[in-house]
Amino acid sequence: MKLADTGLTVQELKAKASKYIIETYERFDFLADSAKGVYMYDEKGDPYLDFYAGIAVNSVGNCNEKVVAAVQKQAETIMQSFNYPYTVPQALLAEKICTTIGMDKIFYQNSGTEANEAMIKMARKYGVEKYGPNKYNIVTAEKSFHGRTFGAMSATGQPDNACQIGFGDMTPGFTYAPYNDLEAFKNACTENTIAIMIEPVQGEGGVNPATVEFMTGLRKFCDENGILLLLDEVQTGWCRTGAIMSYMNYGVKPDIVSMAKAMGGGMPIAAICATEEVSKAFTPGSHGTTFGGHPVCCAASLAAIEEMLDKGLAGNAKKMGAYFSEKLKALPHVKEVRGQGLLIGVEFDGLNSVEIKHKCFDRKLLITAIGSNVIRMVPPLIITEKDCDKAYEIIKSAVEEAAAE
Repeated sequence: MKLADTGLTVQELKAKASKYIIETYERFDFLADSAKGVYMYDEKGDPYLDFYAGIAVNSVGNCNEKVVAAVQKQAETIMQSFNYPYTVPQALLAEKICTTIGMDKIFYQNSGTEANEAMIKMARKYGVEKYGPNKYNIVTAEKSFHGRTFGAMSATGQPDNACQIGFGDMTPGFTYAPYNDLEAFKNACTENTIAIMIEPVQGEGGVNPATVEFMTGLRKFCDENGILLLLDEVQTGWCRTGAIMSYMNYGVKPDIVSMAKAMGGGMPIAAICATEEVSKAFTPGSHGTTFGGHPVCCAASLAAIEEMLDKGLAGNAKKMGAYFSEKLKALPHVKEVRGQGLLIGVEFDGLNSVEIKHKCFDRKLLITAIGSNVIRMVPPLIITEKDCDKAYEIIKSAVEEAAAE
């Protein structure tokens, strides 16, 4: 639905939102009225270069034609079913995902935080049932971010983050260690540790990629000590980092991996994939979901994943990520450019990243900021050098203006 279909002015629509919606977001003064490819459009039809992509969701581009067609076709067939009967898109998607990423089993969820909740539950149940009632501790990373539901936010290693403040005690059973510090992770593990859980690239923590030594060292340590390796690929999964899944960049394989965002092509869907052995922890009644594996979302996901694979978007993410990152290093006041593929963070020395974000918005570029000195870009994976050049010039202009103030 577009604004023109409502008979409302943009001011009237914003007033309704302000009156009825509980606001926990910093709003742009912007109505996203339509979107296509690498652009979003306001109610006047003005284009905004979208290097936010719905927070790493619209990897195949906004309103990808094949995803839209899959949604329309499935919506005409069956919109929703409880999870007792089989449905065609759910089964086909399960096969596509498991065979593509080399995992054995899948369980569908609706969002990234729910996928991480499921991953935590599966690991803890596996540990308690196999080793005893105290074998449920999970070590996660400082500066991590795993979601906003209670288990996921308890796993998040940011005690000063607003997502943890004011809710009372966190869920017990989590220990935190510095990211990329293999020895610290080893020392944090005890006889009650069942799993280590990390993001291959920390997103909300400042766009920090795991080193090869850290990732391969964790896998070796887990294998030697009967500990599960859990990877949160909610943001890094499905071609974002220059490989189909980020763990493939390291030559390792997790025991459980979570995914969401890009896998739906714009529709809400998430999942965990696990090895055959670990997946047995989930038995009838131990976990469930009403909307997980929603037929329309599964149809969209199947179309999106086929688009990513057919168009080689992992390769494009790797190529464009290297090109764009190199350009960004020439920006004034840059302290460091880091990331993996098209998950890119730029840390500034002495400039406020939130101000830069807003100045980019004023110039019709959509990016986000992390903390006070890092901007993050997660554009659609279909971007070209021309798109990168345009984004760079806008960011450069915003940085120069911020520096002059």
